[in-house]
Amino acid sequence: MTTLTLRRASRRRAVRRNLTAYGFLCGALICFAFFSWYPMVWEIVLSFQHTNFVDPPVWVGLDNFLTVFQDSAFGPAWKNTVMFTLLALIIGYGVPFVIALVLNELRHCRAYLRFVVYLPVMLPPAVGVLLFQWFYEPETGLFNTVLDALHLPTLSWLNSTDTALVSLVIVSTWMNLGSGTLIYLAALQTIPSELYEAAELDGAGILKRVWHVTIPQTKLILLVMLLLQIIATMQVFIEPFLLTGGGPENSTVTVVYLMYQYAFNFGNINGGNALGVMLMIVLLVFSTVYLRVSREDRT
Repeated sequence: MTTLTLRRASRRRAVRRNLTAYGFLCGALICFAFFSWYPMVWEIVLSFQHTNFVDPPVWVGLDNFLTVFQDSAFGPAWKNTVMFTLLALIIGYGVPFVIALVLNELRHCRAYLRFVVYLPVMLPPAVGVLLFQWFYEPETGLFNTVLDALHLPTLSWLNSTDTALVSLVIVSTWMNLGSGTLIYLAALQTIPSELYEAAELDGAGILKRVWHVTIPQTKLILLVMLLLQIIATMQVFIEPFLLTGGGPENSTVTVVYLMYQYAFNFGNINGGNALGVMLMIVLLVFSTVYLRVSREDRT
C-alpha cells in the first residue's frame, strides 16, 4: 500500500470521525437554540412590547419596566430573593460539604448513607415541598410536635414574617442536599492520600488537614458550586408558590414568583418578561464579575 493511499485512508477516517462529532454537536446546539436561546430572545422582545397574543404587538419601550418598578411588591421581591440566597449560602452551601467529608471518612454503610442523602433529590420537588407543608403545620406538624415534646415553644413556621423565609430555605436545602453532597464527595475522592499522610506526619489534626489539604484541593469545585448555587437560589419559585403564596405580608414574595403573578394572575405577561430580563441582567453581571475575580484569584 502506497504512502498516498495511506494518507487518503487516514483523511477519510478523520472526516468520518469529525462528521460524527459535528453531528452530535449540531444536535446539542439545536436543542439549546430551541429550548433555551430562542425563549430567552423572545423574552427580551416581549419585555419591550404590549401584546395579548390576539392583536398585533405594540412596541412600548421601557413602559413594562417602569410598571414593575413602580409595583409595591418590587422592592420586597428583590429583598426577599437576596435574603433567601444569603440564607441558602449560610445553611445550604457548607452543610453538603461537611456531610461529604463525613461520608468520605466512613468505612461501613457508605453506599447506604449515600443513598439516604441523595433520596430527597429523587423525589419530585412538589412532593418534597408538600411533605414539609405537613412538617410545618402549627398544630399537628412534626416540627412543632417535637418542640412540644421537648417542652420548647412552638413556632408559626409559615405564618410568621420572622420564620417564613427561613422555613423556605430549610426546604430548599433539604431537597438539594444530595446532589451537592455527591459532587463534593467525588471531588474529595480525587485528592491523593499522600497529601493527608504528609500532613499527619507534620502533626496536623483533622481541622488543619481540612483547611490546608482538603479545601485547597477542592477549591475549583467549591467556586463552581458557589456560583451555581447563587444562580439557582436567585430563581427560587416552587417553595413560595406551594407553601406560602408569597405571604405572610409579602415576606416570601421572590422575583420569579412575582414574574408568575404578572404573567398568570395579573394578565400582564409583558411585565413578567420585563422582570425576567432584569433578573437575567443581574445574574449575568454577577456571573461575569465572579468568574473574572475567581480566575484572577486562581492565577
